Amino acid sequence: MFKTTLKARLLAAATLTGAMMGGSAAWAQEAQPVSSVDDVIVTAQLREQKAIDVPFALTAYSGQFLQDLGIQEFDQLSAFVPGFLVQNQSPNNAGFVMRGITSDSGEATTEPRVSVFQDGVSISKSRGSYVELFDMERIEVAKGPQSTLYGRGALIGAVNLVQNRARPGQTDAYAQIEAGDEGYVSVEGAVNLPVGETAGLRLATRMKTRDGYVENLLGGEDYNSIETNAFRLSGAWTPNDAMRFDVIANYQTDEASGTSFKSIAYEPADPNTGAVLGSKAPWEGAALTPGGEFDGGKDLGLDRKVWGVTGLARIDLTPSWTLNSTTAYRQFESYETFDADGVSLPILTAAEDAYGEQWSQDLRLSFDNGGRLSGFVGAGWFHEEGYQRAPLQFNERVALPQLVGLLDGAPGVVGDNTLPLGAYPAVVTSALIAPASMGGFGLPAPVAAALVANMKAAHIEESTNHGELTSYDVFGDLTFQLTDRLEISGGLRYTQDDKTSGFSSRLVNGRSVGGGLLALQSVQANIARLIAAGTPASLAQAAQLGAFANSLIAGLATPGMANAPASPTFPLFGLTIQPTVNNGDTVYRDLDDDGLTWRLTARYAVTGDANVYANYARGRRPKVLSASSPSHPVGLLLAGEAARIGQPNFSEVDAEQVDSYEVGAKAALMDRRLRLDGAVYYYSYENFQTTVQQGAEFVTTNAGEAKAYGFEGQMNFALTSNFDLFATYGYNHSRFDNGVFDGNRFRLSPDHRASIGALWSLPVSGGAIELQPTYTWQSEMFFDNDNDRPDLQTVARGAIVADLIQDEVQESYGLLNMRVRYVPDSANWAVEAFGENILDEEYIKDAGNSGDSLGMPTFIAGRPASYGLVFKLKL
Repeated sequence: MFKTTLKARLLAAATLTGAMMGGSAAWAQEAQPVSSVDDVIVTAQLREQKAIDVPFALTAYSGQFLQDLGIQEFDQLSAFVPGFLVQNQSPNNAGFVMRGITSDSGEATTEPRVSVFQDGVSISKSRGSYVELFDMERIEVAKGPQSTLYGRGALIGAVNLVQNRARPGQTDAYAQIEAGDEGYVSVEGAVNLPVGETAGLRLATRMKTRDGYVENLLGGEDYNSIETNAFRLSGAWTPNDAMRFDVIANYQTDEASGTSFKSIAYEPADPNTGAVLGSKAPWEGAALTPGGEFDGGKDLGLDRKVWGVTGLARIDLTPSWTLNSTTAYRQFESYETFDADGVSLPILTAAEDAYGEQWSQDLRLSFDNGGRLSGFVGAGWFHEEGYQRAPLQFNERVALPQLVGLLDGAPGVVGDNTLPLGAYPAVVTSALIAPASMGGFGLPAPVAAALVANMKAAHIEESTNHGELTSYDVFGDLTFQLTDRLEISGGLRYTQDDKTSGFSSRLVNGRSVGGGLLALQSVQANIARLIAAGTPASLAQAAQLGAFANSLIAGLATPGMANAPASPTFPLFGLTIQPTVNNGDTVYRDLDDDGLTWRLTARYAVTGDANVYANYARGRRPKVLSASSPSHPVGLLLAGEAARIGQPNFSEVDAEQVDSYEVGAKAALMDRRLRLDGAVYYYSYENFQTTVQQGAEFVTTNAGEAKAYGFEGQMNFALTSNFDLFATYGYNHSRFDNGVFDGNRFRLSPDHRASIGALWSLPVSGGAIELQPTYTWQSEMFFDNDNDRPDLQTVARGAIVADLIQDEVQESYGLLNMRVRYVPDSANWAVEAFGENILDEEYIKDAGNSGDSLGMPTFIAGRPASYGLVFKLKL
């Protein structure tokens, strides 16, 4: 049944303060007294307790709250969680940011920083962690190092998804249909069926589609569309009160049109005529062109599948001792193609082909006899295997002009328009003939013509990283009540990791003529430097380099030489990567790592409705064995380096470590009409792992020390019986403390984020109309740890093309949403209208991306205003 009182609705659902953690999926609840708020139970510390008693910053929402606000995905959720931000480029490429620390790398060799748990199982690997939030019991977001509770990946926090499981002996169902602009349609529902008195089955699903919101100016499907189908089947058996067994199977597919990676340096144009088709703004139409027959004919877009099966067992061995077992298998596979240059020309087409599978087993023995001491001990085993393949395809006749600054055809000029595709052979020819003093190569016209004729419309390079991990954990956590008001808790986890990292790179269709010409430029510069030195030794070296240059030019200008065998004077070279041995052999290295993490907390109950706490925790991100392509092309002989030719560069990056200090308070005041939570924290990082550009590749490296401090607050206030106000605020000051990024902000880390909302119930004949406005806001944010500083993006620092403009930044912005619903008295249905970003705020959700490595940063627009209707039915 639907009830119309605002207070009853909010108290039945979870509030933004994290105090209300209701587990019901019903839309309507019987009116409850305010005093029932703190009776809602959470499991943030792997035991049941009231949220107000959890001694660290925690935000939690019930499934009802998620439905009321229309929250279906992580990025929508994070707008209402202080200290938590989720960036969604696509379901395959999401970034989870906790208190300034980002976990988003898709490499098979990297480790997550933020744990994402689904019914007790880690799904933290980036390409498999972004899942639909539907038919949820609740979501808990724990801030701060949580390794002792949530495992090795919870360096800085954890997200715990608790889905509605089968309910033995019960029958219930619900359905929800949504439709809106941009072709939006969503169908969601669940049915729970009894199997006798002690067992049950539950089937839940969400199927949704939405057209793209950035127009495809070249025709075809608009960019950033979605088509998601998610299903869940769960079964439960409770033979008696002391036992429960669950099996949960999740399956999700995502298909999407291409992501709108758009350049703002050039107007979108017809690639064949050069006619301008639109503006440079990221939220306006784009004209993106994939390379022909890319990777077997793949078009722009995403094809992703994630599935897994989890087995849960709870056995009460005695009234004081409980054994919990979690067994799981999970797999993801995804293929995403994107236009990495962001312009209308097929300069660079890229893809990510990712695969991962994992097996895990956890056992936990808990003790609680109602006395002063409680806790648990446990052990876990985790194994995962996966790879990430990254093919790149270049049109060399267009890529080379971009790399030498002639994309608009005029030397030294950065124009707004690109030339038609057919004009670039002449542009390249002119650049090859022009003398070095004018930025050219100084080649004879016949040689230049031959080189251009040999350039490929589709030069293909590919690198693949592999990762295999077996991890063992033992852990424990104890809580002791010193007095009736004061308790202390301590936890410890030891982890042993056995890792294998692999890397391969290959040139799929032979040498790159463009890569050879770039190498020639470097050789010519060295020759000029040696001749200027004027010594006999330098002149001799110049002569040797001159002979090498002549041999290189001759090879590049000879038809059919792309696949000729490698030799010292004509090596096998690529444009952005160099191949491994035998043009694609995989080379492996092993790494062992182990470490301890811990936490210590103290909580003091000022009253039954107010607590203060303090905690200290050590978080740890395991060592990384990072790999990149060889430094020199196969076939080239260098003094003292012959053994390294064709060998990947493996780099062991020290374990990242953070020490966290937090104090906070949680209180229910004014007869529990007002809930306030607040926390201040300070972090100190050592061996901060980040990525830096080395040519066209990005590798993990140690950025040194970093520090962060901040404040998080949450409030819910029932002003009257039919008007509630809720708000959150987070301040996070995250900065690098030394090293190459000294003084920079962390990426995807605005200093300020806030949300405010209300729920106002207006009684009308036969029911009530509920108005629910929300407004979310964040301050300025950078998208990379280099903060797009030009001094950190020079050729001397590894950039292929220097970036001289600091424009990859999102200024502060806010989004206003509104939901209006009619809830009839004593009925099992409701209708609702919604508007999201109703002020049509223009903003970007990412900038830089893969094109940045070629001096062509791309920008992804955020969603514009959208509207729709919802019909809900409960049986």
